[in-house]
Amino acid sequence: MAALESESGLSGLEEELTCSICLCLFSTPVTVPCGHNFCASCLELTWAGLSGGFSCPQCRATFAGRPQLQKNTVLCRVVEQLQGHAGAKGEEEGQEEGEAAGCWAGEPPVSCDSCREAPAVQTCLTCTASFCAEHLRPHRDSPAFRDHQLCPPLRDLQQRKCPQHNRLFEFFCSKHGVCICSLCLLGHKLCPTSPLEQAKAAAQSVLKKKLVELHSQSERTARAMSTVKTNQNQSAETASRKKELVRNEFTEIKAVIEERENEIMKAITEEEKRVWNKFDYIYSVLGNKKNEIQSLKDQIEMALTESDDVLFLKRAAALQRTSTKEAFVPVVEMDQNVMHSTYQSAINLKEIVKISVIQSREKKEEVKLVKIKAPPVAHPNKTPVGKKPYGPHYTHQEKTLPQAQTTSQVETDTKEKKKAAKVAPTTTPTTTAAASKELISSFLKKPREELLQYAANITLDYNTAHNTVVLSENYTKMSISDTSAGHRYHPQRFTDYRQVLGFQCFKRGIHYWEVELQHNSFCGVGICYGSMERQGPESRLGRNSKSWCIEWLNSKISSWHNDTEKCLPITKATKIGVLLHCDGGFVIFMAVGEKHNLIYKFKAQFTEALYPAFWLFSSDAAVSLCQMKA
Repeated sequence: MAALESESGLSGLEEELTCSICLCLFSTPVTVPCGHNFCASCLELTWAGLSGGFSCPQCRATFAGRPQLQKNTVLCRVVEQLQGHAGAKGEEEGQEEGEAAGCWAGEPPVSCDSCREAPAVQTCLTCTASFCAEHLRPHRDSPAFRDHQLCPPLRDLQQRKCPQHNRLFEFFCSKHGVCICSLCLLGHKLCPTSPLEQAKAAAQSVLKKKLVELHSQSERTARAMSTVKTNQNQSAETASRKKELVRNEFTEIKAVIEERENEIMKAITEEEKRVWNKFDYIYSVLGNKKNEIQSLKDQIEMALTESDDVLFLKRAAALQRTSTKEAFVPVVEMDQNVMHSTYQSAINLKEIVKISVIQSREKKEEVKLVKIKAPPVAHPNKTPVGKKPYGPHYTHQEKTLPQAQTTSQVETDTKEKKKAAKVAPTTTPTTTAAASKELISSFLKKPREELLQYAANITLDYNTAHNTVVLSENYTKMSISDTSAGHRYHPQRFTDYRQVLGFQCFKRGIHYWEVELQHNSFCGVGICYGSMERQGPESRLGRNSKSWCIEWLNSKISSWHNDTEKCLPITKATKIGVLLHCDGGFVIFMAVGEKHNLIYKFKAQFTEALYPAFWLFSSDAAVSLCQMKA
């Protein structure tokens, strides 16, 4: 019952669903901008041959250009229900595909222009008319029509005519990419023109060459993508090998340096991730490039199958203007400085640990030797003649001594210990200070050749450099840039002063390095704890209790520590030697090559690991670290 009511309701809409041009139910209804609906084929026939002045057939509303016709799907469904057949939707979809190609599927065949009844079998481009088999007979039999050009039946010959002169297109202007008639030649006399068939053949040749070139370009792009993937895998393998080397080095180091190991592994992983991401990006760009080339190839292949000369030349003109650039693969390499410095730092840490362990063992052995060589407390009685007084059998002798002698020995030992306890507080500090002074004096007397046995090759730490500090020559030279160097954020980076720390740190042992300065430089050379502030007034070398430095301000030289300045004698030396004795608690700054080479010495009880530190003020100043061989 509901179906009957719906059908009767649709029957009442039959008048509303009728095209005002053909007076039949809508066939693929489309809507124009003014809101009226028409059959798509009816509207196409109405506007055929127009180059402008498009208007609505019902209300005569004009449009600036040819409207883009869109199928009215709601009306289609209503018409389908009204017509009562389920296959209408599939046919209309076929009509949409035909419309995209310039013709409508399901349309009646082209009729003969003579009888207007029988379907045409061929179209005469000379007569600009289509003929059925019967009316085409004169063209085939009579010699008068021998020169007439025949082709498969064409529905609208107006598309093949010049809209200005109403004559068939005979030539193609390659400069403007348009088909023209013989009368249009006057307006294109300066342009390169050729007959349609010749232009088609030339365009086909060009497109075929371009297709071959695109095929070759596609193969080169594929090879480039393969190379990028191979390089990407090689970089991953390189990073993996470096990780393994670092892990092997860290197996020899105690748990106290596990944090440092994690930092180094993170740096390598970040570098690997950076390079991997770059390769991924390049690979995706090349993939898009390949898809673009493939799309253009498909378009050209599709155009080459077009039989209609005009449509082909239109597409060929557009495709010839389309160009693709050669695939470009930028050079992406892993930062060897990062890879080398991380691995080298692991080796340096291992050597430092080994040296400290060896020194600790040697000190223990020296203590044992001293204990063995030190004579025991003298016995009040005489030693038995002919026997070793302090051998292993002496213990047995002591057990056989009389009780009086043993008691006397204990009393003597007690008195000596008390006496030593009273003397120790007054004599030990004096001895230590004197020993320290004598130790410093001994190092000042040593020639440079002997100091080189403690040589340490220092490199600058990128993560601590101020944003205007430029590091060069394998991180052994620092200078100032007028603009920011663009360093990445790091919590250890100096933010207020143009300073940088050395990559190496020292907590034990003796270390010596040399620094090359420029004349009349505003700079500073020193050492500091790793816990020194990185921002604020106390982050400047010498302005806190955690750093010691020497500053050059033109002809003035000063020492700084704990924000206390002391003016120093002038020296013309440009190479400065720094001797750090961690266990002895002093650092000496020397003028290399000068007769009286001492610039200044600091004495302190170092409680943390020490880093070489450097400061620059002027943009023309530079500091270089000398690479030495022990």
